[in-house]
Amino acid sequence: MTDITDVYFSNLIGRLETLKQALAEPMAQAAAVILDAARSDKRVYVFGTGHSHMLAEEVHYRAGGLAFTVPVLVGSAMLHEGAVISSVYERTQGLVRPMLERYGMQPGDVIIIASNSGVNAAPIEAADYAREIGAKVIAITSIAYSSAIANGRRRLADVADVVLDNGLPPGDAVVDLEGTGLRVGPVSTAVGVTIINAVFAEVASELAKAGDAPVYLSANMPGAAEINQKLVQKYRPRNPHL
Repeated sequence: MTDITDVYFSNLIGRLETLKQALAEPMAQAAAVILDAARSDKRVYVFGTGHSHMLAEEVHYRAGGLAFTVPVLVGSAMLHEGAVISSVYERTQGLVRPMLERYGMQPGDVIIIASNSGVNAAPIEAADYAREIGAKVIAITSIAYSSAIANGRRRLADVADVVLDNGLPPGDAVVDLEGTGLRVGPVSTAVGVTIINAVFAEVASELAKAGDAPVYLSANMPGAAEINQKLVQKYRPRNPHL
């Protein structure tokens, strides 16, 4: 392992160890909110723009994942249809509401919104919309980042019911390239998927105690086809991506 690789691994592992303690209470709160929704046959939506959209894909139809999750996936808010324009999109007011309306979010549902910077228009508009219709909002964001750049603007952390602070520095990247002034090694995706999978694991554990944890199996595991087919049939009516 090279020095720079070691620095990156050590930085990431250290951050995860710290967050395991720092987020214990808010992750428990997030799990409780999701558990209440699951027991009422509600849905958990996951939304993010740019690279943050990967958290929505992470939980969608995933081996070991919960079937009541619904990713909010719109090409213009992601990267594959144009990375530059997606940055414009996430900063433009008024575009998210019609996008979310097609998903049929309902009172009692939950939306997890991932935004590292926490100040762009799209994630805040998504939070406002969800709260207007009676859905709970869980934010995965960096308080340090949003505090540094807010300049009087609203932050996602200010409008969420539960805030999961990923503890990351402004700019995301954590490894200095000596003598260049540049940083490499972004960690928001790795940290974000760890947080969201940890919360869902807790929820699944509680649901399993009652014998009702709707968890997908890997397609290559014995019995997976039958189990997954039943879950898809049950949850497809409210998930346009199944």
